[in-house]
Amino acid sequence: MLTLLLAVGLIFFLRAASKDRTTVVQVQSALPPLEVLSGLTKWLENRGWLLDGGNAERKVLCFRGNVEASSLLATFLSLLGGLGAGSLGLVIRQLYPALGWWPLLIVVFGPLAGLIYKRRANREEIVELRLISDADSKKSILRVRAHRDELIAMELELANRLDLSSDGSLLSSPI
Repeated sequence: MLTLLLAVGLIFFLRAASKDRTTVVQVQSALPPLEVLSGLTKWLENRGWLLDGGNAERKVLCFRGNVEASSLLATFLSLLGGLGAGSLGLVIRQLYPALGWWPLLIVVFGPLAGLIYKRRANREEIVELRLISDADSKKSILRVRAHRDELIAMELELANRLDLSSDGSLLSSPI
């Protein structure tokens, strides 16, 4: 029973590790919109994001970037998958001794966990900046659509420099 729970836990962990966590946040600043957009654009380009155009009528800028899976986590998941598969093989060996040691060959499928994670976690992400306020106003209101981790980094690194503020829900989340 414990071995089956381990397999179920690994499956749910793989699903959660590669889940899309795109979020939309509204950000305000006391600085003019052009200054805020310029600062955000430079910051995103320094982090490896590429400007992918936008829509002037809708006041939208789009950035694209590739997010890579963690090799360390993939190796760890492969190790856990191998240990879990070996444990399942031992349980099957104990339940059906007539099979001999053949059930231990299930260990070969253990590294699939790391491969599945790497394939699902490697993906292209998009950061979308949409100006809500007028371009010539003294105050900026932006709607930012991006991966949750990118939004947290943006809030932590640019809050003081660009006088950015949001509702703070990203930093207070228990996850």
